[in-house]
Amino acid sequence: MKFTRRIALATSMALGLTTALSGAASAQEMIDMTAIDGYPDRSMWVKEFSGFFIPRVNEELEKSGNYKINWQEAYGGQIVKPRGVLEGIKLGLGDIGIVTTIFHSSALPSQGISAVTPFIAADARVVAKAVDEIAKEFPQMNAELAAENQVYLATGVVLDTYQMFSKTPINSLADLEGQKVAGAGYNLRYLEGIKGAAGVRGGLPNFYNMIQTGVVDAAMLWPEAAKTFKIAEVAPYMLKADLGAVNSKTVTVNADYWAGLPDEVKGVLQTVAVEYRDHVASIAMDRADASLKAYVDGGGTVVEMTADERQAWADSMPNIAVDWAKKLDSTGAPGSAMLVAYMDKLKAAGFSPLRDWAAELN
Repeated sequence: MKFTRRIALATSMALGLTTALSGAASAQEMIDMTAIDGYPDRSMWVKEFSGFFIPRVNEELEKSGNYKINWQEAYGGQIVKPRGVLEGIKLGLGDIGIVTTIFHSSALPSQGISAVTPFIAADARVVAKAVDEIAKEFPQMNAELAAENQVYLATGVVLDTYQMFSKTPINSLADLEGQKVAGAGYNLRYLEGIKGAAGVRGGLPNFYNMIQTGVVDAAMLWPEAAKTFKIAEVAPYMLKADLGAVNSKTVTVNADYWAGLPDEVKGVLQTVAVEYRDHVASIAMDRADASLKAYVDGGGTVVEMTADERQAWADSMPNIAVDWAKKLDSTGAPGSAMLVAYMDKLKAAGFSPLRDWAAELN
């Protein structure tokens, strides 16, 4: 009888343990999340979203074991094209994604703050941190995304600095006169003070064909992208003008989807988004020299613009920063205050602007 009781007790304990383990396993909530970007997965920021952001979110959630995300990733036009991420997330075609903000100057005007202040900081890390601080100190960036049914997580700077890539040699500002130059947004205004120069709006995946077919003579992009998209094949000359780093990517989440997420998951996404911000900015800087070498090895020639020519270029431009700030001011947004704060942050980080854009506010 004792033997029988022991068997019964052991069986009961085993069943209890199995039930407990089953209950613990079933307590973990599975969350479906679709990540989107219109750019292909070879693009650095997409590759790092898949290879860094997603694993880090998974790692953080594993600490408590309360939640697990079932990721679906759709890049390179599977759901949206590069210009369609903002609309795609707004409509719920994706739950989380990387919005290329330079395509949306009307809907997201405050995101242009670094693009309208060229010739200051060729450092992705500093610019990314400064823009994110502006987003936290001023409600404007969050409000603009809220109007697009989205929640702001963090900004992203994926380029060390814009440069000029061309079919024929450009050695001075005069060589840019009469040129057609591809750009993605606010940076097209950098050409306004150059006689006969015309900006042509385009996207990074299209620049190769735009140059090859003669739609444009040159394009503004950065060495890492030039390497990735083999720009040296069609634009074998680079003018190293160091126009500056620009925030062009923002990680956002559909607002309706966000509202249904547990607080723990929200906190992890917010924390890892900042890590991702710093991660891609560091990669941009780490790869800058190697990418420039790869461009040269691929047949490219680099000409460094003189300090006097860079100053002349900055001085030739209309004050696009003040234009930007005043336009925001007219809508009731703190454009001028944001501009002053941003310039102060870059100066505090040790950068001396070729032109103090905010000083011309009146």
